[in-house]
Amino acid sequence: MTTYIFFDEALHMLVNAFLISVALLITASGIGLAVIETIEKTGDRQISPKQFR
Repeated sequence: MTTYIFFDEALHMLVNAFLISVALLITASGIGLAVIETIEKTGDRQISPKQFR
């Protein structure tokens, strides 16, 4: 007995996988931006011009 996946079901699975990946990418980028913002806020010190020479 062979089992087949109908086109409907395959398309539905692909759409779900795509939507899940988009949600994960948006979440990961939001977390990354929050981490970068936190690092930048903690690094707000007066930088002397000697460091750029």
